[in-house]
Amino acid sequence: MKVLYFHQHFTTPAIGGATRSYEFARRLIEKGHTVSVVCGEFAKLNLPETDTKGIYRGDIDGIDVIQIALPYSNSDSIAARAWIFLKFGILGIKVAMKEEYDILFATSTPLTAGIPGIFMKLFGKKKKFVFEVRDLWPELPKALGMKNPFLLWGMSVLEKISYSKADACIGLSPGICEGIVKRSQKNKQITLIPNGCDLDLFVPGNRAELVLEGIKPTDTVAIFTGAHGIANGLHAVLDAAEVLKQKGRLDIVLAFIGDGKMKPELAARAVNENLSNCRFYDPMPKSKLNKIVANSDIGMMVLADVPAFYYGTSPNKFFDYISSGLPVLNNYPGWLADIIQENNCGLVVPPNNAEAFANALIKLADDRKLADAFGENSRRLAESEFSRNDLADKFVDFLEEIQRKK
Repeated sequence: MKVLYFHQHFTTPAIGGATRSYEFARRLIEKGHTVSVVCGEFAKLNLPETDTKGIYRGDIDGIDVIQIALPYSNSDSIAARAWIFLKFGILGIKVAMKEEYDILFATSTPLTAGIPGIFMKLFGKKKKFVFEVRDLWPELPKALGMKNPFLLWGMSVLEKISYSKADACIGLSPGICEGIVKRSQKNKQITLIPNGCDLDLFVPGNRAELVLEGIKPTDTVAIFTGAHGIANGLHAVLDAAEVLKQKGRLDIVLAFIGDGKMKPELAARAVNENLSNCRFYDPMPKSKLNKIVANSDIGMMVLADVPAFYYGTSPNKFFDYISSGLPVLNNYPGWLADIIQENNCGLVVPPNNAEAFANALIKLADDRKLADAFGENSRRLAESEFSRNDLADKFVDFLEEIQRKK
């Protein structure tokens, strides 16, 4: 079958960021299918120009990639990002109506990625449409403080129509699947395929081989990777850094790798408060990030204290941590906290409790036997439950099943 795969934020391992779509597209190809990915300019892919202005197209590792010239940054304002999201959905309609394919697959975020599938079902080709949901909208934007009633209403309507017109849906967490059920017609086919572990890329390493500017061999390094946005709640980590400073534990270094709207504010706070135990580093490709994560001591799983996050997110960083055999320190309740506690692969502390967060870091730094045991359990969990290869096979099997159905 031929799959037309919409993902606005598509990227590759050579560039960095979340590569779920790349891995799933590659697995489809390995199984004998063909894939055309439609994306925006979240990543610089250096594709050849086409005869259509603003459209670039080329082959990346066997994937036919169609890139729409829509630059995007996590640092953009909400209004700017909303407009880029909408434009991607609208321009994607032209691609969906022009290309030949058997099944249209669209993955959020953003929610507008589903627009081409909706229009295809309403006005054009009688093809299958599968919609993947990475975050629940408008629940998460509303929980994070969005108050514009028009935008929230528009998201709610688009969400409901996307679920309704899709032949099937994929959710990345239990809470997301439950949200789809509540907003869909009865008997909608829904499956859970969380983010997964790249077991061959992220493997347990050696702390002595960690190479990060400003890190000493005697430091205990707790790492955070990924977006530095409002949703990530990283001020809570700086609060813990202040407690560590008061306790004289500057040997515990908190390393932040990534980018986002809040990064300048966080870095400025660290300087103003003389939090020398906080270090900020630029984003890096997975081919480099994997070694940094593997050779660190602790993985920090941090989000803002928003109930919608508890069961409604599936963060890539968690799966990178456990694949690398790191003990995980988590600061919010929910399905990941449950997984950590049930599988003894780290510690869970209450939200917004800097003292508890700092004490957990100290415990993992001082009790290396405990930390090593947690790390071994992490890797065991990654191999048994969250192998990216197994999840990619499940994804391909699901699309094949939907395609076969009349």
